[in-house]
Amino acid sequence: MLEKIRKGSLVNTAIESLRQAIESGHWPLGSKLPVESELSEALGVSRNTVREAVRVLVHVGILETRQGDGTYVRSTRDAGETLRRIGRTHLADQLEVRLMLETEAAKLAATRRTDRDLRVMEEALDARAKAGASVADRVRHDQAFHHSLVAPSHNSALSELYDYFSHGIRETIERTETEADLPEPSQEDHELLLAAVRRRDPVKAEQLARSLLQPSLRALQGRES
Repeated sequence: MLEKIRKGSLVNTAIESLRQAIESGHWPLGSKLPVESELSEALGVSRNTVREAVRVLVHVGILETRQGDGTYVRSTRDAGETLRRIGRTHLADQLEVRLMLETEAAKLAATRRTDRDLRVMEEALDARAKAGASVADRVRHDQAFHHSLVAPSHNSALSELYDYFSHGIRETIERTETEADLPEPSQEDHELLLAAVRRRDPVKAEQLARSLLQPSLRALQGRES
């Protein structure tokens, strides 16, 4: 499964070779890797190179070193690589994921929000309104508003997932702001969503969160049809 490394950065190439072997299932989750000398021989690099590659994969959470026992597969996915792969997906795919996350977040926010949560949402939306013709400022404050919508869900797993996906969220906002054929939700659309959260109406909040993104999603799907 491991191919000898012949050129390029030895450590980086060793990291990639080990990562690919793990992702392909050569070493399943929880399995123990061969000892350093065996990996060195299989890759055709020094033991120091193997040691450094393993250290990096431990740092990103793919491997786990157990003192006096060995190195084990802790995860089959590198979070950083996953983010890069998400960045290469179609915009419509990213928008669908964003729609799923934000509609659930809006419903939970309307049920669980505190007065402080509401103030943060209001400040972010006011800043969006004041951004005027500055696309960069509008994108920044728009993203801040949507993050402030997720936080009142008070679901740490949902918040972490949304933060993890933040690059894709920013890209969808930028594209709807700059591409004429992609509808950009108006300030009024956002205000209506905020109002539903304010009056603790989870059904309406979910509907409005969905209606913010559906026009752009339909436009993107129309491009591909």
